[in-house]
Amino acid sequence: MMPFSPMNNMGNCLGFSPQGCCPYPSYPAPGGCPPSYCPPGGGQFSQGPSTQYDPIINQAAQRYNVDPALIKAVIQQESGGRNGLTSSCGAGGLMQLMPATARSLGCNNVMDPQQNIMAGTKYLSQMLRRYNGNVRLALAAYNAGPGNVNKYGGVPPFRETQNYVRNITANYARYQGAYA
Repeated sequence: MMPFSPMNNMGNCLGFSPQGCCPYPSYPAPGGCPPSYCPPGGGQFSQGPSTQYDPIINQAAQRYNVDPALIKAVIQQESGGRNGLTSSCGAGGLMQLMPATARSLGCNNVMDPQQNIMAGTKYLSQMLRRYNGNVRLALAAYNAGPGNVNKYGGVPPFRETQNYVRNITANYARYQGAYA
């Protein structure tokens, strides 16, 4: 089975803005989580996350039919590939999962890379299905919640979410060559 590769659904996502660091997925309201962590360079990482997680990323990609390059791009934005981070609102691990969201996805320990990547990818897969493969909308839902995507009929007008989507889609395009 080929991994999901929806480049045609990314929309107009060229360019990269370093202003979108510190995103927190699955929180209930925009601005509800003040940033407590910004990676060096304002969210830009030249190498992507450590390849030590690639076997887990590939396993999650196959299980949930999500392009591994997209998973890697989400991890890059969320944690810079560094495990053990917790946001000020409680999101944790490589894919920065909120505890309640993590539990609902079968993840009992957000700091366990295997559990975190599998649960985060499962949620990302759910958002991709919900928005018919539209990567931009799925990423916006991962960051700001599907309620906000539905409310605004697209990527919400929140600067953080718009930058989040832009940053990930730019990294996604870069990483696709590594997984071709």
